[in-house]
Amino acid sequence: MMENSKEVTIYDIAQRLDLSPSTVSKALNDDPTISKKTRKRITETAAGMGYRSNFFAKNLRQQSTLTIGVIVHELNSGFTTPVLSGIEGAASEGGYGMIVADSAGSREKEVDNARSFFQRRVDGVIAVPGAGSLEHFRPFTDRGVPLVFLDRADSFAGSTSVVADNVACGMMATLHLIEQGCRRIVHLTPGAGDNVYGQRYEGYWKALARKKIAAEKSLLIIAEPTEEASEAAARKILALTPVPDAVFAANDMAAAVCIRVFQERGLRVPQDIAVVGFGNEIIGKLMRPTLTTINYPAKEMGDTAARILINHLQGNGEIDKVTTTSMRAELVVRQSSLRKG
Repeated sequence: MMENSKEVTIYDIAQRLDLSPSTVSKALNDDPTISKKTRKRITETAAGMGYRSNFFAKNLRQQSTLTIGVIVHELNSGFTTPVLSGIEGAASEGGYGMIVADSAGSREKEVDNARSFFQRRVDGVIAVPGAGSLEHFRPFTDRGVPLVFLDRADSFAGSTSVVADNVACGMMATLHLIEQGCRRIVHLTPGAGDNVYGQRYEGYWKALARKKIAAEKSLLIIAEPTEEASEAAARKILALTPVPDAVFAANDMAAAVCIRVFQERGLRVPQDIAVVGFGNEIIGKLMRPTLTTINYPAKEMGDTAARILINHLQGNGEIDKVTTTSMRAELVVRQSSLRKG
């Protein structure tokens, strides 16, 4: 296990700012007797020095909160629910509780959540981060607090990741549609940048290249993962000339909305246009036709991340090097894509 750096105390902050320890203590506790300007100066200095409020002063060197902090980018999603189930099961088995913070798609809130967990002195952190820099997680690794990223790999020291191979997933879905005779395949996604959606798009592109099918720019449609945006995307797909013969959607909700819109316009699924989703959410089993999808191992990923973290905390494993554990996903073939028997 990494040897922790010396804890920053209120005395260190007081010395840095040439203030009394009592003034620093009051400011950090938001005491109104300290001016707002001074409070801001003290809190900013404390954050810069890596100070953490001492909620558990007794036996500091050996203390453990028996708590894992979990940060998710979007709580209301088909991925997050099974992830949390997997984490909770493994954490409970290991004698740990968990605190969940939802960033609600906001980078600013994700930064705040990370800072809050650092202050709370959680024993470890599992994070499903959004796009962009992950430097706000560095205070954990700098202090030897174990950190596991879920669904995204990063390269700074002291972090590890549990991911699914999204490139392989994108290839799997697209190759299946090609095998069903489809050639004009739309990829409907919330984004094609440097994230899991970008990796799925890369897999889509690689599958087309493998089968020597041109990847047309018009067949990449980017839409927010909402019902309204998915409806607009479906109408856009139908306006293409010629009309595509397949859609690979990066989430099941978008796929389900597309099927509804296609059927309302008189198209048959999959005979006129085949559809594959992503995520294996319950809606795929209930709709008609049933939805072909990628079964993303979300619960297993959560379970694996928690076990890696807890093994480290209990001295049975180390998270000192950058490592990535890749979980296997699978194609679940149902009615929405089967043009051949």
